[in-house]
Amino acid sequence: MLGKTVRLNRIFHQPDGRIVSIAVDHGISLSYDLPAGLRRLRQALAAIMEGKPDALTMTKGTAKHCFSPYAGRVPLIVQTMFRVPHLGQREYQMGFVEEALRLGADAISMSITVGDDNQGHLVQALAQLVREADPVGLPVIAHLYPSADRLGSEVTSLKWVRYAARTGMEVGVDVMKLLYTGDPGSFSEIVEMSPIPIVCAGGPRTATFREFLTMVQGVIQAGGRGMTAGRNVWEEPDVPCALRALHAVVHEHCTADEALARATR
Repeated sequence: MLGKTVRLNRIFHQPDGRIVSIAVDHGISLSYDLPAGLRRLRQALAAIMEGKPDALTMTKGTAKHCFSPYAGRVPLIVQTMFRVPHLGQREYQMGFVEEALRLGADAISMSITVGDDNQGHLVQALAQLVREADPVGLPVIAHLYPSADRLGSEVTSLKWVRYAARTGMEVGVDVMKLLYTGDPGSFSEIVEMSPIPIVCAGGPRTATFREFLTMVQGVIQAGGRGMTAGRNVWEEPDVPCALRALHAVVHEHCTADEALARATR
């Protein structure tokens, strides 16, 4: 469908076909103590935009109230799901296809967990989203995470990330966002088995920004189509500098050290 192709080409608009996407959809889902980097949304978005992200992911309300200054300047991805912080990884839907279209979104995203008792309901919700989005040419980006509540440290194992990837493919999504398995070799197995683009989730806050960039370097080495980052960018003291370094790793094949040196010149 041409409409879907147009929107996907807007999202993956860089000549190398890779993406540096920033997610600001963590507000009510992450903690009752709102993330420090997102408490002042307008200022946070201004700093992120200074670093020239390839796309932004946010909830419908954030888009409605804060995205207007950047409309048409960067692709918009609307996140449909949220969590209640004290209920762990349970996901609930609050965004829908018709709302994303009214907001001018280039894609709609849904976060689900696999490997727990909620998987059946969540896969069903993702399938319904695909069913509603396909006829109007709206790409569906699935954020597919093994359930930390049940699987603990196994969430980044090859077995479970591979299972998450197969789930998204079988449901019929257009792009998948997955956790990094910890090394390029195992992550490349997942990339190679997937007929659709895979981007990597930024994951929890790393001990240092260099550690995060090293992970990104592994994702690109494995053939991943890029990163969707959150805390590891907007919690940095210099957000535009962090984004420049991230661009250098994703789009210029720089090492973490080379990217840091370029970004701070």
